[in-house]
Amino acid sequence: MKRNWKKWLLLSAVFLLVFPYQALAMKAVIDPGHGGRDSGAVGVNGLKEKDVTLDIGLKVRQALRAKGIEVAMTRETDTYVSLQDRVSFTNRQLADLFVSIHANSTVGGANGNAKGTEVLYYDAAFPQPDYPASPEMEALTEYSKQLAQSLQSTFVTEIGTKDRKIKPDAAYVIRKGTIPSALVETAFIDNVDDAKLLASPTGRTQMANAIADGIAKLAPVTFPDTLGHWSRDAVLRMYKKGWISGYNNMFRPDDSITRAEFVALMNKVFDFSKLSPLPGKNNPSPGSFTDLSRNHWAYNQLAQAIRLNILSGYGNGKIEPDKPISRAEVATVFQLLREASGKSGPATPGTSQPFTDVPSGYWAEKYINTLKKAGIINGVTSTTFAPEKDMLRGESAALLDNYSN
Repeated sequence: MKRNWKKWLLLSAVFLLVFPYQALAMKAVIDPGHGGRDSGAVGVNGLKEKDVTLDIGLKVRQALRAKGIEVAMTRETDTYVSLQDRVSFTNRQLADLFVSIHANSTVGGANGNAKGTEVLYYDAAFPQPDYPASPEMEALTEYSKQLAQSLQSTFVTEIGTKDRKIKPDAAYVIRKGTIPSALVETAFIDNVDDAKLLASPTGRTQMANAIADGIAKLAPVTFPDTLGHWSRDAVLRMYKKGWISGYNNMFRPDDSITRAEFVALMNKVFDFSKLSPLPGKNNPSPGSFTDLSRNHWAYNQLAQAIRLNILSGYGNGKIEPDKPISRAEVATVFQLLREASGKSGPATPGTSQPFTDVPSGYWAEKYINTLKKAGIINGVTSTTFAPEKDMLRGESAALLDNYSN
Protein backbone atom coordinates (compact mmCIF):
# COMPACT_ATOMS: atom_id res chain seq x y z
CA MET A 1 0.00 0.00 0.00
CA LYS A 2 1.41 3.36 -1.01
CA ARG A 3 1.33 6.18 1.49
CA ASN A 4 1.47 9.91 1.03
CA TRP A 5 4.42 10.43 3.38
CA LYS A 6 4.53 14.21 2.90
CA LYS A 7 0.91 14.46 3.98
CA TRP A 8 1.56 12.13 6.93
CA LEU A 9 4.53 14.19 8.09
CA LEU A 10 2.54 17.39 7.82
CA LEU A 11 -0.34 15.97 9.84
CA SER A 12 2.14 14.67 12.42
CA ALA A 13 3.54 18.15 12.79
CA VAL A 14 0.03 19.51 13.30
CA PHE A 15 -0.55 17.04 16.12
CA LEU A 16 2.79 18.05 17.63
CA LEU A 17 1.64 21.62 18.11
CA VAL A 18 -2.13 21.58 18.36
CA PHE A 19 -3.44 18.44 20.03
CA PRO A 20 -2.74 17.30 23.59
CA TYR A 21 -0.67 14.20 24.25
CA GLN A 22 -2.37 13.25 27.48
CA ALA A 23 -5.23 11.45 25.71
CA LEU A 24 -2.80 8.91 24.26
CA ALA A 25 -2.08 5.62 26.06
CA MET A 26 1.25 4.39 27.33
CA LYS A 27 3.15 2.28 24.82
CA ALA A 28 5.66 -0.45 25.70
CA VAL A 29 8.06 -2.46 23.56
CA ILE A 30 8.35 -6.07 24.73
CA ASP A 31 11.44 -7.95 23.63
CA PRO A 32 11.42 -11.76 23.99
CA GLY A 33 15.11 -12.62 24.15
CA HIS A 34 16.90 -14.83 21.60
CA GLY A 35 14.91 -16.70 18.90
CA GLY A 36 15.44 -18.68 15.71
CA ARG A 37 18.98 -20.00 15.41
CA ASP A 38 19.81 -18.39 18.76
CA SER A 39 18.29 -20.70 21.36
CA GLY A 40 19.74 -18.84 24.32
CA ALA A 41 20.50 -20.93 27.39
CA VAL A 42 19.41 -24.57 27.43
CA GLY A 43 18.51 -25.88 30.84
CA VAL A 44 16.92 -28.74 32.66
CA ASN A 45 15.19 -31.30 30.42
CA GLY A 46 16.23 -29.44 27.27
CA LEU A 47 14.18 -26.33 28.06
CA LYS A 48 15.21 -23.56 25.64
CA GLU A 49 15.37 -19.95 26.73
CA LYS A 50 14.04 -18.68 23.38
CA ASP A 51 10.80 -20.67 23.83
CA VAL A 52 10.29 -19.53 27.40
CA THR A 53 10.85 -15.85 26.62
CA LEU A 54 8.53 -15.87 23.60
CA ASP A 55 5.69 -17.45 25.54
CA ILE A 56 6.11 -15.03 28.45
CA GLY A 57 6.44 -12.08 26.07
CA LEU A 58 3.22 -12.87 24.22
CA LYS A 59 1.42 -13.23 27.53
CA VAL A 60 2.84 -9.90 28.71
CA ARG A 61 1.38 -8.32 25.57
CA GLN A 62 -2.02 -9.80 26.36
CA ALA A 63 -1.89 -8.60 29.97
CA LEU A 64 -0.77 -5.08 29.01
CA ARG A 65 -3.46 -4.72 26.36
CA ALA A 66 -6.04 -5.65 28.99
CA LYS A 67 -4.73 -2.67 30.99
CA GLY A 68 -5.11 -0.32 28.01
CA ILE A 69 -1.38 -0.19 27.27
CA GLU A 70 -0.26 -0.33 23.65
CA VAL A 71 2.38 -2.97 22.88
CA ALA A 72 4.94 -3.52 20.13
CA MET A 73 6.84 -6.82 19.98
CA THR A 74 10.39 -7.20 18.67
CA ARG A 75 9.42 -10.74 17.68
CA GLU A 76 6.16 -12.70 17.74
CA THR A 77 7.43 -16.03 16.39
CA ASP A 78 10.50 -18.22 16.69
CA THR A 79 12.66 -15.97 14.52
CA TYR A 80 16.14 -14.57 14.91
CA VAL A 81 16.40 -10.81 15.44
CA SER A 82 19.80 -9.22 15.92
CA LEU A 83 20.45 -6.96 18.88
CA GLN A 84 20.92 -3.99 16.55
CA ASP A 85 17.59 -4.69 14.83
CA ARG A 86 15.82 -4.94 18.18
CA VAL A 87 17.08 -1.49 19.15
CA SER A 88 16.34 0.00 15.72
CA PHE A 89 12.80 -1.40 15.82
CA THR A 90 12.28 0.01 19.31
CA ASN A 91 13.52 3.46 18.32
CA ARG A 92 10.95 3.58 15.50
CA GLN A 93 8.02 2.83 17.81
CA LEU A 94 7.89 6.16 19.68
CA ALA A 95 7.21 4.09 22.79
CA ASP A 96 7.49 5.01 26.47
CA LEU A 97 9.58 2.09 27.69
CA PHE A 98 11.36 -1.10 26.65
CA VAL A 99 11.42 -4.42 28.54
CA SER A 100 13.52 -7.37 27.41
CA ILE A 101 12.62 -10.81 28.78
CA HIS A 102 15.19 -13.52 29.47
CA ALA A 103 15.85 -16.63 31.53
CA ASN A 104 19.07 -16.65 33.52
CA SER A 105 21.72 -19.36 33.64
CA THR A 106 24.93 -19.99 35.53
CA VAL A 107 28.07 -18.78 33.78
CA GLY A 108 30.17 -21.75 32.72
CA GLY A 109 27.38 -24.27 32.53
CA ALA A 110 24.45 -25.63 34.49
CA ASN A 111 25.24 -26.45 38.08
CA GLY A 112 21.85 -25.76 39.61
CA ASN A 113 23.10 -23.61 42.48
CA ALA A 114 21.98 -20.11 41.48
CA LYS A 115 18.30 -19.22 41.50
CA GLY A 116 15.99 -16.23 41.60
CA THR A 117 15.13 -13.06 39.71
CA GLU A 118 17.13 -9.97 38.81
CA VAL A 119 16.44 -6.99 36.56
CA LEU A 120 19.22 -5.23 34.67
CA TYR A 121 19.37 -1.58 33.60
CA TYR A 122 22.03 0.78 32.26
CA ASP A 123 23.52 3.12 34.86
CA ALA A 124 25.66 6.06 33.74
CA ALA A 125 27.33 6.01 37.16
CA PHE A 126 28.97 2.71 36.20
CA PRO A 127 30.17 3.26 32.62
CA GLN A 128 32.06 0.56 30.75
CA PRO A 129 34.46 2.12 28.22
CA ASP A 130 34.38 -0.98 26.02
CA TYR A 131 30.57 -0.90 25.89
CA PRO A 132 29.50 2.73 25.41
CA ALA A 133 25.87 3.71 25.82
CA SER A 134 23.81 6.06 23.70
CA PRO A 135 23.57 9.64 25.02
CA GLU A 136 19.85 9.10 25.57
CA MET A 137 20.40 6.08 27.80
CA GLU A 138 22.97 7.97 29.85
CA ALA A 139 20.39 10.70 30.46
CA LEU A 140 17.68 8.13 31.19
CA THR A 141 19.54 6.31 33.97
CA GLU A 142 17.17 7.37 36.75
CA TYR A 143 14.07 6.41 34.75
CA SER A 144 15.50 3.06 33.69
CA LYS A 145 16.39 2.39 37.32
CA GLN A 146 12.82 3.18 38.39
CA LEU A 147 11.51 0.81 35.73
CA ALA A 148 13.91 -1.92 36.84
CA GLN A 149 12.95 -1.53 40.49
CA SER A 150 9.23 -1.61 39.72
CA LEU A 151 9.67 -4.80 37.69
CA GLN A 152 11.91 -6.43 40.31
CA SER A 153 9.79 -5.70 43.38
CA THR A 154 6.53 -6.61 41.65
CA PHE A 155 7.94 -9.83 40.21
CA VAL A 156 9.44 -11.25 43.42
CA THR A 157 6.35 -10.24 45.41
CA GLU A 158 3.89 -11.89 43.04
CA ILE A 159 5.96 -14.94 42.04
CA GLY A 160 7.93 -15.56 45.22
CA THR A 161 11.29 -16.10 43.53
CA LYS A 162 14.52 -15.22 45.33
CA ASP A 163 15.20 -11.47 45.16
CA ARG A 164 18.58 -10.97 43.49
CA LYS A 165 17.98 -7.18 43.28
CA ILE A 166 18.36 -4.83 40.34
CA LYS A 167 21.81 -4.55 38.78
CA PRO A 168 23.59 -2.03 36.53
CA ASP A 169 24.59 -3.72 33.29
CA ALA A 170 25.82 -2.93 29.78
CA ALA A 171 23.71 -5.39 27.79
CA TYR A 172 23.31 -4.00 24.27
CA VAL A 173 19.53 -3.63 24.20
CA ILE A 174 19.42 -1.61 27.44
CA ARG A 175 22.34 0.72 26.65
CA LYS A 176 21.79 1.64 22.99
CA GLY A 177 18.16 2.76 22.90
CA THR A 178 16.41 6.07 23.45
CA ILE A 179 13.72 5.26 26.05
CA PRO A 180 13.75 3.86 29.63
CA SER A 181 14.85 0.24 29.34
CA ALA A 182 15.23 -2.84 31.53
CA LEU A 183 16.05 -6.52 31.06
CA VAL A 184 14.22 -9.06 33.23
CA GLU A 185 16.10 -12.25 34.11
CA THR A 186 12.98 -14.11 35.19
CA ALA A 187 14.56 -17.19 36.78
CA PHE A 188 17.45 -19.63 36.31
CA ILE A 189 16.74 -22.13 33.58
CA ASP A 190 19.46 -24.46 34.91
CA ASN A 191 18.11 -24.56 38.47
CA VAL A 192 15.67 -27.41 39.11
CA ASP A 193 13.14 -25.35 41.07
CA ASP A 194 13.31 -22.30 38.82
CA ALA A 195 13.17 -24.47 35.71
CA LYS A 196 9.94 -26.10 36.89
CA LEU A 197 8.40 -22.63 37.13
CA LEU A 198 9.72 -21.67 33.69
CA ALA A 199 8.43 -24.91 32.15
CA SER A 200 4.95 -24.48 33.59
CA PRO A 201 2.33 -22.68 31.46
CA THR A 202 0.75 -21.46 34.68
CA GLY A 203 4.10 -20.26 36.00
CA ARG A 204 4.85 -18.38 32.78
CA THR A 205 1.42 -16.74 32.86
CA GLN A 206 2.05 -15.59 36.43
CA MET A 207 5.44 -14.20 35.40
CA ALA A 208 3.89 -12.36 32.47
CA ASN A 209 1.24 -10.84 34.71
CA ALA A 210 3.90 -9.73 37.19
CA ILE A 211 5.92 -8.04 34.43
CA ALA A 212 2.79 -6.32 33.14
CA ASP A 213 1.92 -5.15 36.65
CA GLY A 214 5.43 -3.76 37.12
CA ILE A 215 5.14 -1.82 33.87
CA ALA A 216 1.65 -0.51 34.62
CA LYS A 217 2.78 1.01 37.93
CA LEU A 218 4.96 3.51 36.11
CA ALA A 219 3.77 6.72 34.52
CA PRO A 220 5.58 7.38 31.23
CA VAL A 221 8.38 9.92 31.18
CA THR A 222 7.01 13.07 29.58
CA PHE A 223 8.87 13.81 26.34
CA PRO A 224 11.92 11.55 26.90
CA ASP A 225 13.54 13.02 23.78
CA THR A 226 14.03 16.28 25.72
CA LEU A 227 16.02 14.67 28.53
CA GLY A 228 19.38 16.44 28.59
CA HIS A 229 18.12 19.05 26.10
CA TRP A 230 18.61 22.69 27.08
CA SER A 231 14.92 23.48 26.50
CA ARG A 232 13.41 20.67 28.64
CA ASP A 233 12.36 22.81 31.63
CA ALA A 234 10.66 25.34 29.37
CA VAL A 235 9.00 22.58 27.36
CA LEU A 236 7.54 20.97 30.48
CA ARG A 237 6.29 24.28 31.87
CA MET A 238 4.59 25.22 28.61
CA TYR A 239 3.17 21.70 28.30
CA LYS A 240 1.57 22.08 31.74
CA LYS A 241 0.06 25.40 30.61
CA GLY A 242 -1.50 23.61 27.65
CA TRP A 243 0.28 25.79 25.10
CA ILE A 244 2.42 23.08 23.53
CA SER A 245 2.13 19.34 23.20
CA GLY A 246 3.82 16.32 21.69
CA TYR A 247 3.20 13.37 19.42
CA ASN A 248 3.31 9.88 20.94
CA ASN A 249 5.07 11.44 23.94
CA MET A 250 7.91 12.87 21.86
CA PHE A 251 8.45 16.63 21.55
CA ARG A 252 11.17 16.79 18.84
CA PRO A 253 12.79 19.97 20.21
CA ASP A 254 15.19 20.34 17.29
CA ASP A 255 12.54 20.15 14.55
CA SER A 256 11.71 23.32 12.62
CA ILE A 257 8.28 24.97 12.82
CA THR A 258 6.40 26.05 9.70
CA ARG A 259 4.66 29.39 9.34
CA ALA A 260 1.26 27.71 9.66
CA GLU A 261 2.28 25.76 12.75
CA PHE A 262 3.62 28.86 14.47
CA VAL A 263 0.49 30.85 13.68
CA ALA A 264 -1.67 28.02 15.08
CA LEU A 265 0.45 28.02 18.22
CA MET A 266 0.13 31.80 18.57
CA ASN A 267 -3.65 31.52 18.28
CA LYS A 268 -3.61 29.24 21.33
CA VAL A 269 -1.60 31.82 23.27
CA PHE A 270 -3.24 35.08 22.15
CA ASP A 271 -6.73 33.98 20.91
CA PHE A 272 -7.01 35.86 17.63
CA SER A 273 -10.80 36.15 17.97
CA LYS A 274 -10.30 38.70 20.77
CA LEU A 275 -7.90 40.95 18.82
CA SER A 276 -8.48 43.90 16.50
CA PRO A 277 -6.45 44.54 13.32
CA LEU A 278 -3.29 46.57 13.72
CA PRO A 279 -3.48 49.94 11.97
CA GLY A 280 -1.20 51.19 9.25
CA LYS A 281 -1.04 48.11 7.05
CA ASN A 282 -2.96 47.06 3.98
CA ASN A 283 -2.61 43.31 3.70
CA PRO A 284 -4.29 41.53 0.79
CA SER A 285 -7.28 39.35 1.63
CA PRO A 286 -6.54 35.71 2.53
CA GLY A 287 -8.11 34.59 -0.73
CA SER A 288 -5.58 36.53 -2.79
CA PHE A 289 -2.72 34.20 -1.86
CA THR A 290 -2.43 31.55 -4.54
CA ASP A 291 -0.89 28.96 -2.21
CA LEU A 292 -3.42 29.28 0.64
CA SER A 293 -6.21 26.81 0.05
CA ARG A 294 -9.37 26.84 2.12
CA ASN A 295 -8.66 23.15 2.63
CA HIS A 296 -5.37 23.89 4.39
CA TRP A 297 -5.50 22.56 7.96
CA ALA A 298 -4.63 26.01 9.40
CA TYR A 299 -6.60 28.15 6.95
CA ASN A 300 -8.79 29.79 9.59
CA GLN A 301 -5.86 30.74 11.84
CA LEU A 302 -3.81 32.00 8.89
CA ALA A 303 -6.75 34.01 7.55
CA GLN A 304 -7.25 35.61 10.96
CA ALA A 305 -3.54 36.47 11.23
CA ILE A 306 -3.63 38.07 7.77
CA ARG A 307 -6.73 40.13 8.62
CA LEU A 308 -5.09 41.26 11.88
CA ASN A 309 -2.11 42.54 9.83
CA ILE A 310 0.17 40.22 11.79
CA LEU A 311 1.23 37.91 8.95
CA SER A 312 2.35 39.05 5.52
CA GLY A 313 3.09 37.32 2.25
CA TYR A 314 6.30 37.45 0.24
CA GLY A 315 5.26 39.94 -2.43
CA ASN A 316 4.84 37.24 -5.04
CA GLY A 317 1.23 36.39 -4.29
CA LYS A 318 2.26 33.61 -1.93
CA ILE A 319 2.28 33.24 1.84
CA GLU A 320 4.07 29.85 1.93
CA PRO A 321 2.22 28.38 4.94
CA ASP A 322 4.27 25.19 5.01
CA LYS A 323 7.67 26.85 4.80
CA PRO A 324 9.78 26.81 8.01
CA ILE A 325 9.43 30.13 9.79
CA SER A 326 12.63 32.06 10.47
CA ARG A 327 13.66 33.46 13.82
CA ALA A 328 13.26 37.00 12.44
CA GLU A 329 9.71 36.21 11.28
CA VAL A 330 8.90 34.74 14.68
CA ALA A 331 10.12 37.89 16.42
CA THR A 332 8.01 40.02 14.08
CA VAL A 333 4.80 38.01 14.48
CA PHE A 334 5.22 37.69 18.23
CA GLN A 335 5.86 41.40 18.82
CA LEU A 336 2.92 42.39 16.60
CA LEU A 337 0.71 40.08 18.64
CA ARG A 338 1.91 41.74 21.84
CA GLU A 339 0.92 45.07 20.33
CA ALA A 340 -2.46 43.82 19.10
CA SER A 341 -3.24 42.35 22.53
CA GLY A 342 -2.27 45.54 24.34
CA LYS A 343 0.70 43.90 26.06
CA SER A 344 3.22 46.23 24.42
CA GLY A 345 3.49 49.56 22.68
CA PRO A 346 4.81 49.75 19.11
CA ALA A 347 8.26 48.31 18.52
CA THR A 348 11.01 50.88 18.15
CA PRO A 349 14.54 50.59 16.74
CA GLY A 350 17.20 50.12 19.38
CA THR A 351 19.75 52.80 20.17
CA SER A 352 22.34 50.04 20.31
CA GLN A 353 22.44 46.70 18.55
CA PRO A 354 22.68 43.68 20.91
CA PHE A 355 23.32 41.28 18.03
CA THR A 356 26.09 41.71 15.49
CA ASP A 357 24.05 39.97 12.77
CA VAL A 358 21.01 42.25 13.22
CA PRO A 359 22.30 45.62 12.00
CA SER A 360 20.44 48.91 12.10
CA GLY A 361 18.06 49.01 9.14
CA TYR A 362 17.51 45.23 9.04
CA TRP A 363 13.81 44.69 8.28
CA ALA A 364 13.03 42.94 11.60
CA GLU A 365 15.55 44.82 13.75
CA LYS A 366 13.02 46.76 15.83
CA TYR A 367 10.97 43.65 16.60
CA ILE A 368 14.01 41.60 17.59
CA ASN A 369 15.46 44.36 19.74
CA THR A 370 12.12 45.09 21.44
CA LEU A 371 11.67 41.43 22.41
CA LYS A 372 15.29 41.18 23.50
CA LYS A 373 14.91 44.25 25.71
CA ALA A 374 11.73 42.75 27.22
CA GLY A 375 13.61 39.53 28.04
CA ILE A 376 11.38 37.44 25.81
CA ILE A 377 13.74 36.29 23.06
CA ASN A 378 17.39 35.29 23.15
CA GLY A 379 20.12 34.94 20.58
CA VAL A 380 21.75 31.71 19.55
CA THR A 381 24.84 33.13 21.28
CA SER A 382 25.31 36.17 23.47
CA THR A 383 26.14 38.32 20.43
CA THR A 384 24.37 36.66 17.47
CA PHE A 385 20.69 36.12 16.71
CA ALA A 386 20.76 34.09 13.45
CA PRO A 387 17.67 35.90 12.10
CA GLU A 388 17.36 33.80 8.93
CA LYS A 389 17.74 30.48 10.75
CA ASP A 390 14.67 28.25 11.11
CA MET A 391 12.89 28.56 14.44
CA LEU A 392 13.00 25.26 16.34
CA ARG A 393 10.37 23.73 18.60
CA GLY A 394 12.62 23.92 21.65
CA GLU A 395 13.29 27.58 20.92
CA SER A 396 9.56 28.26 20.63
CA ALA A 397 9.02 26.71 24.06
CA ALA A 398 11.74 28.95 25.51
CA LEU A 399 10.16 32.00 23.87
CA LEU A 400 6.77 31.22 25.40
CA ASP A 401 8.37 30.44 28.76
CA ASN A 402 10.09 33.83 28.82
CA TYR A 403 6.86 35.54 27.78
CA SER A 404 4.80 33.85 30.51
CA ASN A 405 7.22 34.78 33.32
